[in-house]
Amino acid sequence: MSEKSSSSGSDEDVEPESAQPLEFGGVLSKWTNYIHGWQDRWVVLKNNTLSYYKSEDEREYGCRGSLCLSKAVITPHEFDECRFDISVNDSVWYLRAEDPEHRLQWIESIELHKAESGYGSESSLRRHGSMLSLTSAASALSATSTSSFKKGHRLCEKLAEMETFRDILCRQVDTLQKYFDSCADAVSKDEFHRDRVEEDEEDFPATSRPDGECCHNNNGSKEKLFSPASPKGINGIDFKGEAITFKATTAGILSTLSHCIELMVKREDSWQKRLDKELEKRRRVEDAYKSAVHELKKKSHYGGPDYEEGPNSLINEDEFFDAVEAALDRQDKIEEQCQSEKVRIPRLTPVPPGDVYSSVSTHRFATKARSHCSSLSSVELVSASDDIHRFSTQVEEMVQNHMTYSLQDVGGDANWQLVIEEGEMKVYRREVEENGIVLDPLKATHAVKGVTGHEVCHYFWDTAVRLDWETTIENFNVVETLSDNAVIVYQTHKRVWPASQRDVLYLSAIRKILATNENDPDTWLVCNFSVDHKNAAPSNRCVRAKINVAMICQTLVSPPEGDKELSRDNILCRITYVANVNPGGWAPASVLRAVAKREYPKFLKRFTSYVQEKTSGKPILF
Repeated sequence: MSEKSSSSGSDEDVEPESAQPLEFGGVLSKWTNYIHGWQDRWVVLKNNTLSYYKSEDEREYGCRGSLCLSKAVITPHEFDECRFDISVNDSVWYLRAEDPEHRLQWIESIELHKAESGYGSESSLRRHGSMLSLTSAASALSATSTSSFKKGHRLCEKLAEMETFRDILCRQVDTLQKYFDSCADAVSKDEFHRDRVEEDEEDFPATSRPDGECCHNNNGSKEKLFSPASPKGINGIDFKGEAITFKATTAGILSTLSHCIELMVKREDSWQKRLDKELEKRRRVEDAYKSAVHELKKKSHYGGPDYEEGPNSLINEDEFFDAVEAALDRQDKIEEQCQSEKVRIPRLTPVPPGDVYSSVSTHRFATKARSHCSSLSSVELVSASDDIHRFSTQVEEMVQNHMTYSLQDVGGDANWQLVIEEGEMKVYRREVEENGIVLDPLKATHAVKGVTGHEVCHYFWDTAVRLDWETTIENFNVVETLSDNAVIVYQTHKRVWPASQRDVLYLSAIRKILATNENDPDTWLVCNFSVDHKNAAPSNRCVRAKINVAMICQTLVSPPEGDKELSRDNILCRITYVANVNPGGWAPASVLRAVAKREYPKFLKRFTSYVQEKTSGKPILF
């Protein structure tokens, strides 16, 4: 992981609102496709963009893909603690970190970049403005109102009348308010004068005031104290006329409002019906959209990691079985085409002098065909001084166990079930499950004419010819050579979607076990069992399987007739093949058992045919 600032300049030059998040980069496993599965990629988070490169060294050649995080949706996986998905519309990236802590660190960094991307963040509101002006809002409302009532001219006319009435009413209210203010001032003045007159009368009482409204002045003439107010006496306002007009205006407003309400009620009914139709149409469109998106995702991402094997896989057991069977059928067709090409263009390989096979100068002829079921007490291990290494003890234990238990007859054991019988070949299975994982041991017996046990085990053990007969391997390499008879091999098997790709790291050793009893055949054995090695640690790309496999072969020789020389027609190889495989992951039990039942017989027939082809015409190697 690496972090660095993506902005330059001093702190004084950059406002806090415009500061960009730091660049973030590191290695993530990205799901490529169902063939290659998870691949390590260098992922960089910068400027609200997530980009990936094949490796950190190839950044200068440009990214292989990028996503804008403005509208991205980050989804931590429900079951895988290291995985998270990033989706933008129909584009989805499946990513895995090395551990849950790194996943959380990536998600938080992505969310930070997304929050500062300018879409819905506080800084974006400060930059672009967070409020609409009243003018623009009014304009938008006016435009909406106009467009909404294009066909309703009567309602528009009534609204225009309401505007006119409002203006008139406002002017009338202003006029009446001025009149009321003037009246209030006049009343205040009259009260003031009345108080003054009463004070004067107390000092100078009048001799006579017949009407009670006159008093004598100094000249002896009468003067009226309060003149009656004229309707037009105050500021020239006709109060009665204004009141009548005001009443008429309010009556017009009420009438127009009644018409508006009536029109709007009718319009509401019409719009409600249209709204109901639109809602129903929208519901149907949304249902169709959801269905289409579901089908699209199912088709687009059918090879995604959510459809891989596992207890939470989106693919059901029947679909899983069909997909595996279809993939195996495709591999069989490819293999048949390759074989037909080899037949049309044979490879002529001259046999070098000093071939690995040497002629047998002497042979032990038995008076009768030797029995395959030899006495287990009559065999002993041949130990060689040049075969000593750090796994020697473990190898000898494995060999002894196979010689003790693998050669036992399974006919009387009810736990073993005969699942395949084709001529001399029989395949047995014992059903075993542990924590939901199928661990069925398999055992096969076969008899092959014209080859020896040494030849069969040699070709099974020799890594130089492994890819000539093993069609399920994608690639392999020898991790370490322990001795002339023991190597550590790492190999990856071809992906059979939707099953995850498997790899195996195992020690392979070849042994010859001499028989102490002259009537019992010698035994050749190859045992392959899983080990650990620092140069081949497990990775996220493949699921590491564990194996314990043995190929046990014994050669039976029948004497030739008369003085004829011993030929391959006189030899028979009895083969016992046992396999204990832990697939290392989860797959439906029915699928694993069906695949084993289908593939093991094909493997044995393919391998033994290859050995017969390679040894044909060559000296016999005992």
